[in-house]
Amino acid sequence: MPTVDLNSDLAEGFGVWHLTEDEALMGVVTSANIACGLHAGDPEIMARAFTFAKSKGVAVGAHPGFPDLWGFGRRRMPFTPGEIERLIAYQVGAAQALATYAGHRITYVKTHGALGNISEQEPEVAEAVVRAVKAVDPSLAILAGPLGEQAPAARAAGLRLVAEIFADRGYTEQGRLIPRGQPGAMIHDPDAAADRIIAMVKSGAIITASGARLPTPIESICVHGDGPHAVETARHVRTRLEAAGITVAPFAP
Repeated sequence: MPTVDLNSDLAEGFGVWHLTEDEALMGVVTSANIACGLHAGDPEIMARAFTFAKSKGVAVGAHPGFPDLWGFGRRRMPFTPGEIERLIAYQVGAAQALATYAGHRITYVKTHGALGNISEQEPEVAEAVVRAVKAVDPSLAILAGPLGEQAPAARAAGLRLVAEIFADRGYTEQGRLIPRGQPGAMIHDPDAAADRIIAMVKSGAIITASGARLPTPIESICVHGDGPHAVETARHVRTRLEAAGITVAPFAP
């Protein structure tokens, strides 16, 4: 039976405000995508998250986004590809420093929110992300959708791609995420999320909104950490995966 990683976007707070239940979720997931201080996160939150992840044996990666605390990084901002490249490098460096400080190490990079969406849709942005990661540390993997633009950009640059699908998001007929706010974008029912994920992992395909199956490798599953039922959904998805005979473990660095 297959083995998959289960990841979540964590350390998404700022100062006294905390959006994600980091410790509870790190008791469930096998990889944690740590916000790097621009869309969320700060040195205290990041250091705590890396320290706790190490204590739980959870792998960690950098989760860079647009500098948009107010909009939580979910609004597109008018940066050039070159500026995006440097924003990514800046945040990956911050994540590496604080992970090292905590005695842990990041092994991958996953873009957040609006930056993640456009890097899946626009080749020049995907290439900027990959150039930044390769320049800072070419041993880092790219965690991204297997049918988006980051996949060919990572392969062309000689970086490892870890193919990710989402438990709580719907897919277009092209295998991309349905934009938030559109029908079918979010899947709130934990059972429905688990049913879809098990079907996708077993068939080795993304299942679109119409029910079409797009064959692809699947190495990691994301459950968003910022929803009101994030911990419940993550636990349920993991329990259902394991009951279906699917091993849940971090992907090898």
